[in-house]
Amino acid sequence: MFFRGFLILQFMSFLTMESSERHPAENSAGCLEDRRRSELLRKSLHFLIAFAPTIAIFNKNFTLVLLASGTIAYGLMEFLRQRGINIPLVSKLTVAASRRRDMGRFVLGPVTLGLGAFLPLLLYPLPAASIAVYALAFGDGTASLAGKFFGRIRPRFLFGKSLEGSITCFFGTFLSVWLYTIISGNGNIKIVLAAACAALITELIPLRDWDNVIIPMAVGGVVSFF
Repeated sequence: MFFRGFLILQFMSFLTMESSERHPAENSAGCLEDRRRSELLRKSLHFLIAFAPTIAIFNKNFTLVLLASGTIAYGLMEFLRQRGINIPLVSKLTVAASRRRDMGRFVLGPVTLGLGAFLPLLLYPLPAASIAVYALAFGDGTASLAGKFFGRIRPRFLFGKSLEGSITCFFGTFLSVWLYTIISGNGNIKIVLAAACAALITELIPLRDWDNVIIPMAVGGVVSFF
């Protein structure tokens, strides 16, 4: 179980930093294309966190143990990598997934991603926790892809993020939560709008990796009132 949890979180390690960050050496067309391919892979794997609520329907405690064990396993192996002890496959994946500004330091993204699913499932009722994780998976995930591929408008008040990405965050959350409420037999449009607005507002804050935690916690907290 510990190892399975680790594998899931390690695959999710491709989600590391906000797409809006720029490194001075990444301005050429070739580097831009490489970043886009890398972002597409990271976010495609990032969407896997959306399976957590489905697993939790059958066994919530198992899901919590799976997420916790995977997060701890990754943290230990990344700690070893920082000290020159490379773990076969794991360290190579971590280096390949990390951005240039992560080089030489602990890659935090997989840890915050695991926490972003673990904490809502631990603290909120399952419906609110599910909505929170879907906001993390599809709201934050699609926002990053939109910003990377289509982001052109970057007003100062967005702190380097794109308007296109922020709008996509709203609609990515809206659609995923709306589908969840329809499938679950609720269909409350107020919950859907509240979740999408909470995700949008939180996504605007420059939190770097910690948006993986703050976005689902904020969304889960808001929809818990309904």
